[in-house]
Amino acid sequence: MPDKIDFKKTLDAYRASAGSFRILDVPEMRYLMIDGSGDPNSDPAYAEALEALYPVAYKLKFASKQELGRDYVVPPLEGLWYADDMDAFTVARDKSRWHWTMMLLVPEWIEPELVALAVERAGASKRPARLDAVRLEMLDEGRCVQTLHIGSFDDEAEVLERMHHEFIPGHGLRLAGKHHEIYFSDFRRVAPERLRTILRQPVAG
Repeated sequence: MPDKIDFKKTLDAYRASAGSFRILDVPEMRYLMIDGSGDPNSDPAYAEALEALYPVAYKLKFASKQELGRDYVVPPLEGLWYADDMDAFTVARDKSRWHWTMMLLVPEWIEPELVALAVERAGASKRPARLDAVRLEMLDEGRCVQTLHIGSFDDEAEVLERMHHEFIPGHGLRLAGKHHEIYFSDFRRVAPERLRTILRQPVAG
């Protein structure tokens, strides 16, 4: 059987360096998605979203291995974050005003029918409360700027301030989509100062 694919190592879109910003073109990709609002640290909707996403993702992985002969590491958790006023991320950090879409990448060889079957299997025993809110959707971000942030989520504001107000306009670009984060660390097991997170911002010329 072929080696297990680890998308963190194979996808260029998952490549970033700490301390520098990179401009890249991100291809259209498919994700399991679920939406919500509010502070992810205290709002139960956030935990419920992850409790629905991950069972589907693992059922999908096992189905791909057993039925298609293609195994892979479940990709890292990702999130789209937005607010009516984007300064809620860089200035006020008012998490109660945040809206989010949590996501897990779906490999391109998996058909929608297998995703639907994975959702059905995820609800066969202990059904997650928000399972019906999980959907399969394409995301086409195009030209983006991204960097690797090492440290606490609450320390992202300074990096985003430089990205949004220095690097992006300094390269003749403007913000054109939702703030995107990719989590390479499990925040439940890794100390805040060691968390590794890609910070991505779609842009337009």
